Amino acid sequence: MKPPAAQSARDSSRAAKPVHITDVVLRDAHQSLLATRMRTEDMLPIAEKLNRVGYWSLEVWGGATFDTMMRFLNEDPWERVRLLKQAMPDTRLQMLLRGQNAVGYRNYADDVVREFVRLAARAGIDVFRVFDALNDPRNLQTAITAVKESGKWVEATISYTKSPVHSVESFLTYAAELAEMGAQSFCIKDMAGLLDPQEAYRLVSELKAAYPHILVHMHCHYTSGMASMAYLKAVEAGADILDCAISSLSMGTSHPATESIVAALAGTEYDTGLDLGLLEEIAEYFQEVRKKYREFESPFTAVDPGVLLWQIPGGMISNLSAQLKEQGALDRMDEVLAEVPRVRRELGYPPLVTPTSQIVGTQATLNVLMGRYQMVTKETRAYVMGHYGRPPGPIDPEVQKLVIGDERPISTRPADLLDPELPQRRAELDELGIRYSEEDLVSYALFPQVALEFFARRGRAERPERSREELAALAAVVAELQGLTEEAESGEPMQREVAEQPAKTVTDLPATPVLAWAAAGRAEVMGGTRPEPGRRATWQAWTY
Repeated sequence: MKPPAAQSARDSSRAAKPVHITDVVLRDAHQSLLATRMRTEDMLPIAEKLNRVGYWSLEVWGGATFDTMMRFLNEDPWERVRLLKQAMPDTRLQMLLRGQNAVGYRNYADDVVREFVRLAARAGIDVFRVFDALNDPRNLQTAITAVKESGKWVEATISYTKSPVHSVESFLTYAAELAEMGAQSFCIKDMAGLLDPQEAYRLVSELKAAYPHILVHMHCHYTSGMASMAYLKAVEAGADILDCAISSLSMGTSHPATESIVAALAGTEYDTGLDLGLLEEIAEYFQEVRKKYREFESPFTAVDPGVLLWQIPGGMISNLSAQLKEQGALDRMDEVLAEVPRVRRELGYPPLVTPTSQIVGTQATLNVLMGRYQMVTKETRAYVMGHYGRPPGPIDPEVQKLVIGDERPISTRPADLLDPELPQRRAELDELGIRYSEEDLVSYALFPQVALEFFARRGRAERPERSREELAALAAVVAELQGLTEEAESGEPMQREVAEQPAKTVTDLPATPVLAWAAAGRAEVMGGTRPEPGRRATWQAWTY
């Protein structure tokens, strides 16, 4: 019996418009819900089934995973990529690359970024999602060029947010620059879940009309509860790929559930063609895995429409709460929540994503606890000076005066002011007498102290264990080589006052947030530990 003509038409059109799925279960899902703690040993047993699904890609690396693997999991980040690629040879592996920040929290020199991309591509990364927190294309150029030279897929990213200086028109202007750089796909990166269905439809429609040859990839967190609705309208407007998370690690501050999106599109012209039965088996596996990481779950990972008022990503709220609790000031949470958008406005409306979420969040907390701009971090000062890139909007002149006095912000690409870093890092490792690979050198360039400690732990199976005194000596040598302060490495508090500054500035920390925030604050809160009695809490990073 022949199908009705209308059904035949639907079937023929369906093949032309299938929506593809990227599953983020191996990266952003557990970063959003489980503090990035999932181990490789819990990924490999399900890899064969993941490889059979038919995803457009699997996000497996980047963001906070690189730092966390060495710092907390005692795993080699590069080895994870190789193992996953061996286990899933038929599936594209994708990573999140923070442009000139690579996978760190500051701008690195061009030689570090280029070498990182080369080695990541060699290890098995197929798709590089490249973004900049400020949507400053100058911070993407080196990374995108390196990805193209590696022969891998360039996914250039629009960091989505809402503000008086952000609009569909401004995002389209930015997209034109990304297209000129060689973007093969655009990612609309909605890290706080702010994208509403109507704007999703308009933005995707405009992108597809202007660049029909460039794929549009949606990345929306479920924090506000709108992500699935935004996805449906985006699909109707022509979106090609949707980021989802398998149901047992979905929703809340994570992403729409893969199975739900697949079921919603089944039988339509957008049918993904994915097997719900196979996805269910994968979901059951991760349901059991999630139980192993219960200690890292946060009460702030549920859907919270309040994000639409504060525009603060869920992970940032949970960490604000943690650090205020450590300060005995949890009762001032409402003040901090109100101060964050105020600081954001004064700093030119940066999207709240790493590293600008750390800068804005920490400054807002200091403003509440110490008085408005009575103390500023070195990172806030560097931001106002333009060392993170060009702010989306003008910085409030009074705040600029308080932060940097009569100094003039730079107008050049920030990385143009940086000398090549790898020769110096190589010399440091040589002086320490450490045997290292090409990958180890890059790991060390990105996270010096974390990498040294990881190298020592990793080598214990090959040589006698280093004593605590030896590790301390190594750390001291590297600190001296890099001009770092002893206090920054010990993770002591950021609250310090100095004179002869436009505002009281935290000056006893290194210029990069990684040692101050990642080594100290994140080690405390993400590590599930508390400060020692009598010790004040440190300011922690919020990572994405």
